[in-house]
Amino acid sequence: MKTIKIILGIITTLVVIFLATGLIVKETNYTAQVSVNKSVQEVFEVFNKKENIKNWIPDIKTFEVVNNNPGITGSIYKIVVENQGQEIAMTEKVLAYVPNEKVTLFFDAENMLKTDDYVFTEKDGITTIVLNSSCQSDSYIMACMFPYFKGTFQEQDQTYLNNFKAFIEKK
Repeated sequence: MKTIKIILGIITTLVVIFLATGLIVKETNYTAQVSVNKSVQEVFEVFNKKENIKNWIPDIKTFEVVNNNPGITGSIYKIVVENQGQEIAMTEKVLAYVPNEKVTLFFDAENMLKTDDYVFTEKDGITTIVLNSSCQSDSYIMACMFPYFKGTFQEQDQTYLNNFKAFIEKK
């Protein structure tokens, strides 16, 4: 009986810690970056051509324009990605677009609200792309899980940036 009480106490403690995570951590933030051996103008142009995106994010199945604004800011796209055999539909909105400097994208993907802020800088012909990401959820249970998956999110975005580097430097 004493062993059962100890096991239940441990399980209860872990559940409380897990549920408290959603109260304490409201958003999960991380950074990723890559340096590309090309000019900032070329990197920015290739990065923002929507027909190129499948070349470095192979999970994308479809990419559809919903609203294409002339200044790009405010443009909306519908994207379907395949993740571990499951299709996930998401909406991408361009929040900021400063040519050769910055692109900020907002994604709404089934309980995951993600903002990706890409900053482009050039020094001596080498362009550095720095990604600052922020993930939140409108689901409390998902919000409890995100901090524990921060490393996975960061690794995935770093892989995409590395794929982009390989793609553009091959051109």
